Amino acid sequence: MRDTTKRLPDSQSGVVSGRFLLLTVVPLIIILIAAVVYLLGGRYVETENAYVRADVVSVVPEVSGTVVNVAVKENQKVKAGDPLFEIDPERYRIALDTARSERAEVKTQIETMKASYREKQQELSAAKSNQAFAAREYERQGELAKKRAVSDSILDSYRHKMELAEEQVQQVRTGLERIKAGLGGDPDIAVEKHPLYRKAQSALDAAQMNREDTRVAARFDGIASQIPVEGQYASPSRAAMSLVSVKNVWVDANLKETQLTHIQPGQNVEIKVDAYPDDVWEGHVGSIAGAAGSEFSILPAQNATGNWVKVVQRIPVRIELENTIDGPSLLSGMSVAVSIDIGHQNRGPAFIQPLTSWLQGVFFTTSEPAGDSE
Repeated sequence: MRDTTKRLPDSQSGVVSGRFLLLTVVPLIIILIAAVVYLLGGRYVETENAYVRADVVSVVPEVSGTVVNVAVKENQKVKAGDPLFEIDPERYRIALDTARSERAEVKTQIETMKASYREKQQELSAAKSNQAFAAREYERQGELAKKRAVSDSILDSYRHKMELAEEQVQQVRTGLERIKAGLGGDPDIAVEKHPLYRKAQSALDAAQMNREDTRVAARFDGIASQIPVEGQYASPSRAAMSLVSVKNVWVDANLKETQLTHIQPGQNVEIKVDAYPDDVWEGHVGSIAGAAGSEFSILPAQNATGNWVKVVQRIPVRIELENTIDGPSLLSGMSVAVSIDIGHQNRGPAFIQPLTSWLQGVFFTTSEPAGDSE
């Protein structure tokens, strides 16, 4: 019997094997890789809608006046306590001198009242002595009048003298009480504790404070911005300049609401700044805002209309930096890209979760991610 089986040439056999690999094995490998990537994906939440933030404080003077001296230059770094600018102190110096004079006048007034009280006490003693003498004289004249030794007119004269002495005692007592009231009810009160003196001292302290407030200094370390010019009028109603903090720096990342499912405070974050592409900063999630960014706008969106389009909202997430001292300077407003490690999040149906967990153990052998409490 003849063998009728036809054998393909070796070249054609190789072509068939190549086609089989290309059409079957390669797609399977691609599908497998895609499945692994999908199952292991979702660990990192990334966004480029993030910016460096810092404390920007408006420097507002406590007093008003013309700026006569500016001690810093635009964008100059300053330390806490460094002078920034000075307001014309002349009228505040005059007010301070006036307050000092008024306090001295009040002190003299109080000391005069205390001296008058002592004099009135002496007058009261003399008036009481005169009253007692007049009463005794009237009593003696009364005894003589009973014996008809003196006339009634003489007795009336002594009665009048006694009544005048009593009125004098009453007048002195009234004056004494008036002075005592002026001394706050305490004749022995110290001058510094008298209400009038305290009022004058408060006015003096206020004048002294206003005089000192003409010199405006930095409250913290920062960068001076939008500085005033000499001759400019400054007042407590508006900011004279701004001070940008160089220490308290953080990142605000505006994440989509769909990205917040597994975001928790404490999770590790990797930050890259557009201005420094070769540097990487480490940080962690500090807090999540209590409302979407649109809720803080001046005119919040009103969706109670007939025309409505669903827009994914963004929620600000604050990221605390951990190595800002050694790295380059981070300026408020810089654009950054953040990658938040949210942990090993499982994907796929429940029956393949063991496989997913095994793959995670193979590809992610590092320590547990921050923020994962399990």
